[in-house]
Amino acid sequence: MARYEIKGGIPLRGKVTISGAKNAAVAILPAALLVNGVCRIENVPDISDVRILLSILEDLGVTVQCPEKGVVVLDSSNVTRTEPNESMVKQLRASYYLMGALLSRFQKAHVALPGGCNFAVRPIDQHIKGFVALGADVEETEEFVSLKAGPNGLRGGRVSLDMASVGATVNIMIAATLLPGQTIIENAAKEPHIVDLANFLNTMGARISGAGTDTVKIHGVERLQGGTYVIIPDQIEAGTYMAAAAATGGDLLVENVIPKHMECITSKLAEMGVEIINYDDAIRVRGNGRLRHTTVKTLPYPGFPTDMQAQICVCMSIASGVSRLTESVYETRFFGYCTELESMGADIQISGKTAIVTGTECLYGATVTARDLRAGAALIIAGLAAEGTTWVKNVHYVERGYERLIEKMTQLGAQIRRVED
Repeated sequence: MARYEIKGGIPLRGKVTISGAKNAAVAILPAALLVNGVCRIENVPDISDVRILLSILEDLGVTVQCPEKGVVVLDSSNVTRTEPNESMVKQLRASYYLMGALLSRFQKAHVALPGGCNFAVRPIDQHIKGFVALGADVEETEEFVSLKAGPNGLRGGRVSLDMASVGATVNIMIAATLLPGQTIIENAAKEPHIVDLANFLNTMGARISGAGTDTVKIHGVERLQGGTYVIIPDQIEAGTYMAAAAATGGDLLVENVIPKHMECITSKLAEMGVEIINYDDAIRVRGNGRLRHTTVKTLPYPGFPTDMQAQICVCMSIASGVSRLTESVYETRFFGYCTELESMGADIQISGKTAIVTGTECLYGATVTARDLRAGAALIIAGLAAEGTTWVKNVHYVERGYERLIEKMTQLGAQIRRVED
């Protein structure tokens, strides 16, 4: 197992280029199973989740080539298997998108239940609801989900989600793409990577409208052809570097971003006293004295993202006054990192879905353990801002979603290194 050694107290300065969006990539790559031809996908992040997913696709029979950095070329023409490798599927959450892709193309799928970060109970009941609405028969056990066309076959249908689930919206969109008729998803999630998936599929010949609104319509087509597509920048990676700059009092130019996607994050940092300057495809984040307290409630997009909850909590922990942080998506998410921050000197009181964070003058280095991807990112930010040396264990979680983190942080002046135990 590896860990990170961080010597804190150094403001981050310089510029950082944001990689392709993890959450878009892990949806688009399974969706490439629908394409009868060659897909060239650019701006693909080199992270462990993507590498595992490419291994799963290759095991299914997809021809995978990586001709240059950030580029993946996929040819799914000869795929015949509908049961992906169980052990690999269990290594990441997004493997459940294989259900929708295989069902759409082959009218059947047998997929082990996914793994990934275990920061909350995340059932797939809304995914199953969608598949049933499309005419699938579903067998679900504690180990796998088996799907096949029902007696009347698969066809478009109307799905009203009980909650604006990102995963279910993505999976139903993928599943409906090759089915006859029209599918309507009501109460759909609106996140940028859902729009990116729709744009990818439309580039390949799909007919999807309304992505980014609460009603998505998919008119089924007979086939998708190959093409080239560029994945959007990663909103959460960008937000993480912005929070790190704020926590360390740094001056950072964050490049290759879509500022509109970042407004839910930059508005809160601005409330905390951080100077924010927007450019066409970059944002400058500059510390301006001690951070101020604020109130944050996580919400589906365009609200403040739950995947930035832990990072903003670190900023609150060294801000003046008392901040309130309410989690409305995964209420148990606090338990992945708050105890670790307290060992560094943070003052956090949790009451139900809300954390009351009383700012302290500074944090102190300690040995802490990452329990999921975003909690790990938060502990790295805390280490960068703290006095002394911090050791972050379980960094394999962090490497699921942040490309070349050590290299990027080092270029910004951070004293951070990866140590193999």
